[in-house]
Amino acid sequence: TLTGLKNRRAMEHIMARLLEWKRPFAVMQVDLDFFKAVNDTMGHAAGDHVLQAVARIMVDVTRGDDTVSRVGGDEFVILLPGLRIRDVVAQIGERLIEKLEQPIPFAGQECCISASIGSAFYDPSVEANMETLMSDVDVALYASKRAGRRQQTFYSPELRTKSP
Repeated sequence: TLTGLKNRRAMEHIMARLLEWKRPFAVMQVDLDFFKAVNDTMGHAAGDHVLQAVARIMVDVTRGDDTVSRVGGDEFVILLPGLRIRDVVAQIGERLIEKLEQPIPFAGQECCISASIGSAFYDPSVEANMETLMSDVDVALYASKRAGRRQQTFYSPELRTKSP
């Protein structure tokens, strides 16, 4: 209820329907960079304020039929039905990172965060399930973090050989 976004269960339900209907879609996993520092130095009220601002930004950057969900403390998943064009998903990721890097005012101070993003595509012609897709975006997300954060990485099988 803090952010007004869907939770993990709702996101999984929507993803299951997209998979069942064999509809192509993109999935992005977004992890906030430096969010822990905001909580640790400015307190949980500042962290809550940042999460609410992040939710607004994510909803503003995505389309009306996309699903934005908060699946963990500072972790989000975005489902983008019908999207299979890498450049379009890359632009969404770039806009998210750009907007999330703008300082968020709170109690006379500025909260500074960024985002790391892992993205993958569901192609109905390829056998895949929810666990596989979520594993793929997780691998891509951690590639973004290893590469210095504040960036988006698209899943490719080669990333699995580089993951720890």
